[in-house]
Amino acid sequence: MARAHYENFPVASWLLPKAMRPHVAAVYAFARTADDFADEGRRPPEERLRLLDDWERRLHACVEAGQQDPADQIFLAVGQTIRTCNLPVTLFEDLLSAFRQDITTHRYETWHAVLDYCRRSADPVGRLVLRIAGYDDPRLDRASDALCTALQLTNFWQDIGRDWQKGRLYVPLEDVDACHAAMRDLSDLRMTEPWQCALHRVARRTHELFDAGRPVCDGVSGRLRYELRLTWLGGMRVLERLAKNDFNVFVARPALGATDALPLAGRMLTWKTSVGRDFSRAAK
Repeated sequence: MARAHYENFPVASWLLPKAMRPHVAAVYAFARTADDFADEGRRPPEERLRLLDDWERRLHACVEAGQQDPADQIFLAVGQTIRTCNLPVTLFEDLLSAFRQDITTHRYETWHAVLDYCRRSADPVGRLVLRIAGYDDPRLDRASDALCTALQLTNFWQDIGRDWQKGRLYVPLEDVDACHAAMRDLSDLRMTEPWQCALHRVARRTHELFDAGRPVCDGVSGRLRYELRLTWLGGMRVLERLAKNDFNVFVARPALGATDALPLAGRMLTWKTSVGRDFSRAAK
């Protein structure tokens, strides 16, 4: 499942330590399936919410060994991961809260409201990866949150056309209004100057979040360090392409491909460390 979906960042790739990969894949399978309940298909909102409620029930059941259905492969894996890595169940609950919000909330008035959504939709994944790797440090968590939020926001700006077709807009309305952007232009698949103004505004803040998230790529050790650096570089590459093309995703939607492998690898090898030492690592 982790290999079957396109993402802007690697999921349980070969760069991760082998022992981490099954646990990261289990977290991804949990989140990907729940996100699809909220986002894919033609189910009515009531059924989507019911499916997410059932997903949360199964989450709580899997925490105790032997409580879940033996045929429920995802939760067999998630339960084993939670127990083995001592993962906080609240992080999984935060993800489900964000997926429910996607069903009920389609506009965001302020930048703060968008960040609150990202706090639950993206940041828990980074913290779960850190806990799986054995890290439990507030400074690492803060840097990870910034990186995960930046990646989520970059995906929003990359997919503004696709999200609009589903009735959603993640650009804060305060920025839309400040730039006098018209919603009908998105419906007409036109990236106008006012929309470019709004997207450049939010992209600058996204860039600042990437900068704030960079220390997590240096605060871990071993192969995870290179996985996170590659993730950071990939997200920044997409954001830079969006800005260079004035966010005209209706003409060309930038995405990472095979031709990006060598440039990203080169930038990863010449990476300049932003943190002089590793953060503390919890013993497990």
